[in-house]
Amino acid sequence: MEYLDFELPIKELEEQLTKCVAIGHESDIDVTETCQQIEKKLAIAKKDIYKNLTAWQRVQLSRHPNRPYTLDYIKALCGDSFLELHGDRNVQDDKAMIGGLGKIGDQSYMFIGQQKGYNTKTRQYRNFGMANPEGYRKALRLMKSAEKFGIPVVTLIDTPGAYPGLEAEERGQGEAIARNILEMTRLKVPIITVIIGEGASGGALGIGVGDSVLMLENSWYSVISPENCSSILWRSWEHKEKAADALKLTATDAMKIKVIDAIIKEPLGGAHTDREGTFIAVRDAIVANYDKLKNLSQVDLVSSRMDKYSKMGEFKG
Repeated sequence: MEYLDFELPIKELEEQLTKCVAIGHESDIDVTETCQQIEKKLAIAKKDIYKNLTAWQRVQLSRHPNRPYTLDYIKALCGDSFLELHGDRNVQDDKAMIGGLGKIGDQSYMFIGQQKGYNTKTRQYRNFGMANPEGYRKALRLMKSAEKFGIPVVTLIDTPGAYPGLEAEERGQGEAIARNILEMTRLKVPIITVIIGEGASGGALGIGVGDSVLMLENSWYSVISPENCSSILWRSWEHKEKAADALKLTATDAMKIKVIDAIIKEPLGGAHTDREGTFIAVRDAIVANYDKLKNLSQVDLVSSRMDKYSKMGEFKG
């Protein structure tokens, strides 16, 4: 188990509890009362820490190395029914963007999402979850296929941003993202978007236009990461905590300004502490939102989606 800096008090108590249990097993001493006291302290510490997280601490949780990624969710939701589809039929297959058909129960969905790696080798293979233009064009190809066959689309967002390399710009990174945003606004099937980790900048928006946009409790959604915001405003990453607060990037903030439609609760301590519980919560949210959308006509679906995004950013003095 890896601990973040603000979780160190929890680490200390868990180590004390482990030692206490070990002493009880190795000797005839009754340590039941001592263990219960430590467990009580541990429960209080967890509640105090996780119920009062700062914006930066939520960013840290969203990047936790043990946090489940897109493929973890797809495998848990679809099991063996998932069929991955590859390529943009133009340049190549982008490994940072995955997509394919899968079933939740008897209903088929087109799943699309950014995939990060678990170690150095797979992070390089997945380009750290930063998609190139061909990744966004692959996503659009799959969405148009879903539209053709009347299959709802589920997008899972977890990216620090679209790949900013020179070669990506040469192949039309900005145009690819803009094209996706345009086409998603008028796609004639339901789109359910779930931000499962990092939702940064145009890299997130490239697959982020949805009828229902949901956020996991410890994910974030913003035009820029706290570190990059800090480097622009203060010429240093030292003010990333201050930037995180100012950006209003948490799920609660996004809900207040109506950028998202609902927050999916996570287990105490984050999605990585109870993966199965998180997968069930996400599955239930997808199914519930699809049930609300499935009976809308194509005209009403597109119209309501257009209205939703047209109202964002309105300011009344």
